[in-house]
Amino acid sequence: MTQDRDPAQDHDPAGQRDKAGERDSAGDETLAEAFWSVARQLREASAKTLAPWDINPSQLRALRVLTRRGTMRLTELSGHLHIAPRSTTEVVDALESMGLVRRSSDPDDRRATLVEATEHGLSVLEAVRGAEAGRVFGRLSQADRAHLARILRQLRD
Repeated sequence: MTQDRDPAQDHDPAGQRDKAGERDSAGDETLAEAFWSVARQLREASAKTLAPWDINPSQLRALRVLTRRGTMRLTELSGHLHIAPRSTTEVVDALESMGLVRRSSDPDDRRATLVEATEHGLSVLEAVRGAEAGRVFGRLSQADRAHLARILRQLRD
């Protein structure tokens, strides 16, 4: 006596259907594997891109945060960067020595220090962005770049 299987009751504990759906047309690589491969390429390209300005990825992240969010206290910057206050001080020291940021006293609290990007810092950030875009995304059409940017923002948010 055979029993008829109910396909609705089949389940896939190992997630094989999802894995198969993620694989590219050649079946070689999952979407996650491709993503991490590109992320590695981005890190490698970033190091090459930053070399002419003699800044490191931590300093670039700080400059991006300051550009995006504006003037802020060092403690607030530390929170955005997810690093210790002492490390934030070192990052800001280096950026300040290159003229990319400036410190000022907080008018509301004499004990606090504010930090902001300088015009030179903004111009360096724009130059880095342009170099990064060309080095990594230069092979994509403008339409593909816009589509990828939309997808990445959707995943991020």
